[in-house]
Amino acid sequence: MGIVAGRAHFVACAVVVSKPVLLLFLVLSWWGPVIAQGQAPSLSTPPVVGAAGTGAESAEQSATLTFANRPIVTLRARLLGRDPADRVASAERVLDELVEEGHTGPIESRAFEGGALISVASRGIVALTPLDVDNLAGETVEGVTADAVARLQQAIAEANEARTPRRLLLAFALASLGLAVGGLLLWVLVRTHRTFAGRLVEVAERRLTRAGITDVASLRASRLLEFERGVLTSLAAAGGIVIVYGTLTFVLRRFPYTRPWGESMRGFLFTTVEDLALGVINAIPGLFTVALIVISMRFVLRLVGLWFTAIEQGRTRVKWLYPETAQPTRRLITVLIWMFTIVVAYPYLPGSQTDAFKGVSVFLGLMLTFGSSGLVNQIMSGFMVTYSRALRLGDYVRIGDVEGTVIHLGTLSTKLKTYRGEETTIPNAVVVSQTTTDYSRFAENNETFTPTTVTIGYDAPWRQVHALLLQAAERTSGLRREPKPYVLQEALQDFYVKYTLFVCLERQDQRYFTLNALHAHIQDLFNEYGVQIMSPNYLADPASPKVVAKNDWFAAPARPD
Repeated sequence: MGIVAGRAHFVACAVVVSKPVLLLFLVLSWWGPVIAQGQAPSLSTPPVVGAAGTGAESAEQSATLTFANRPIVTLRARLLGRDPADRVASAERVLDELVEEGHTGPIESRAFEGGALISVASRGIVALTPLDVDNLAGETVEGVTADAVARLQQAIAEANEARTPRRLLLAFALASLGLAVGGLLLWVLVRTHRTFAGRLVEVAERRLTRAGITDVASLRASRLLEFERGVLTSLAAAGGIVIVYGTLTFVLRRFPYTRPWGESMRGFLFTTVEDLALGVINAIPGLFTVALIVISMRFVLRLVGLWFTAIEQGRTRVKWLYPETAQPTRRLITVLIWMFTIVVAYPYLPGSQTDAFKGVSVFLGLMLTFGSSGLVNQIMSGFMVTYSRALRLGDYVRIGDVEGTVIHLGTLSTKLKTYRGEETTIPNAVVVSQTTTDYSRFAENNETFTPTTVTIGYDAPWRQVHALLLQAAERTSGLRREPKPYVLQEALQDFYVKYTLFVCLERQDQRYFTLNALHAHIQDLFNEYGVQIMSPNYLADPASPKVVAKNDWFAAPARPD
């Protein structure tokens, strides 16, 4: 009692005098009992030091005290000139010595002015100061000390377990049993998949064919059975991953050193499942809103489609919209409505506010901006072609040097089918920049005439030439009788007259074949009556007429039609 009273009196005097005196007393009060027992003070046992004037200062690099593969506490301060790494190494060495000697407790913490000391079996392990905690993360010395004591208790218990052969043998036996059970489950899963996957596909194929929905050839061509087989394989693969993950987690948790890894895997699995479940639950209101928006817009699109279909079929007339432009206008309005739907529904999509989602949106926007200059040009040209009503599906047209029937009017290009059966694709920008001739637009009203030209010398009576050309038109099938064909003398050249016969074709897409028959009849008639065709031109009269006698019209190997 006298010693205790004297020591208390000394502490009171030290507090009054100065903090360095208090520091000296605390150091002596900690090392004193050790010296009295005849033991040398260990450098691994840090003295109890107050943070307020004891040499504690912030360190450039922090260090984490780890024991038995478990992190205990992170040190961030220099204490009495010792870096965090030196303090960690000293604490780990003391812990190894204690476990080797069989000392596992008690594990205590004692507070001092501005800090705390953690000890095991009355031996100091590490001192924590206010500079060792992360104030920005909301840590306190008391909280960090309590967590470190709890982790240290678990780590020492596991370190002691790792040095117990009986418990290691039990852990090995349980791990072997877990591996065996996991392997058995995998084997059962593989066998089940091989046995039932093919049978399920066969049953589905047999039922679909029996129900008369489709035949076997069409069903296999649709790749529906392959999709079903792929779904079953994916489910089996997912089950195998779950089995492997669970087995590995179980085995790792059997051994003290690997137990933290097993716990982290189990925690990751539970956390992931929990996050997914919470994400799905939290996304339900947003998905419900998106569904309402989409359903509403689909109803609007259905009404718009019915209205444009009525205009296209002529059941409804609008002054500013023609039947041939109704379909592209419907497509344009449909795209605009869907874009508006996406803009409205975007904030309600799950994950739309995350940085990843925003980054992908920005990336797609940049790609569209930098890579769509030519695309926008083609689209705007397509609008010009459509709304100028320059072309219609089924019209026989000439665009530049290409003649054919229009079979497709697209947003980016126009497709023609030539008389040779070829499909020619012309970009809309080229269509806009070229001269387009439509032979079918007024052909329905018998207002489109097709010309064919011959040049005849001045020695042939022009009335005879007119009669021969008109007679050739009468003999040709595929020409309209009304309006009647007619002939014009378009030019009086130096050595010949240019005659042009104008006819109306019954079918513009048979243009070349009809003109072929017409040209054949022209040659026959002019040869029959001895009129020389001087096309394309000549410079002097020949010695004899350049005509073919009627007896030679079918010279070998030709035969009469």
